Amino acid sequence: MLLLCTTGVFSQQATAQSDTGFVHIPKGEYWLGGREHQLNRLRKVSTPGFDMAATELTNRSFEKFVLATNYRTDAERLKNAMVFEPGLAEFRWLNDSTAFWRFPNGTGRGGIEDKMNHPVTSISYADAEAYCKWAKVRLPSLDEWEIASRSGAKTTYFWGEDVKEIGQYANIWHGRDHLSPDLTDGYDYTAPVASFKPNGSGLYDMYGNVFEFCEGTLITDQKNRKVVHARGGSWWCSNYACVFFNSLDIGRVNPHASFSNQGFRVLKIQTPQH
Repeated sequence: MLLLCTTGVFSQQATAQSDTGFVHIPKGEYWLGGREHQLNRLRKVSTPGFDMAATELTNRSFEKFVLATNYRTDAERLKNAMVFEPGLAEFRWLNDSTAFWRFPNGTGRGGIEDKMNHPVTSISYADAEAYCKWAKVRLPSLDEWEIASRSGAKTTYFWGEDVKEIGQYANIWHGRDHLSPDLTDGYDYTAPVASFKPNGSGLYDMYGNVFEFCEGTLITDQKNRKVVHARGGSWWCSNYACVFFNSLDIGRVNPHASFSNQGFRVLKIQTPQH
């Protein structure tokens, strides 16, 4: 999976809504992108405000959807899930026909029985869209995700420019390569949502854990080929490979591809005001 990679200013303070699990991102103008970033140019955008889930969608929440609808994911139908195990060379993944959201790294590597509060993975963008339609929520746009992740910061990371602080805020891969397991932060794959410190707006795991699907296109997207985008990096990303755990970079993937390091978080659908 090639998961590629934008900056913002908060005009008001975002407030957490603990009763709903959503965080309100206020109306305002925000600077996004970077002066030297080829895919994510520096620019000012405006938003009417939105409510974003404080955490990534969990296995427990996705299971409710599946039980209510009997939905079958792309990985179940297409047998195309890509999984990981330590020992693989950098950027190498395995196609495991047994993998799907209940067994995100294949049936031979264990299931999610004790991981219901982990983010759901091994689902595609198409699966995320199906969930959103059922739950009457939506995915964030590329700009909305960046506005929320920055929490008012203009820097690469919402805390500044020092990448060494990443361990406080994100579940990532700390090893120099992927040849051996890495339990530096206590997790070899996903971590339970909200296991690390939130950003200034009260949003957890905006970096690391799983890549998060977003709506939107880039000028580099091919007109005759559908691709989708995801942001924030994942548990697999390290300082030596796929350094996407930041507010700048943007990844791309096939809409029906399923990887064990990609998931999503949702936004409320706003009711029109009369």
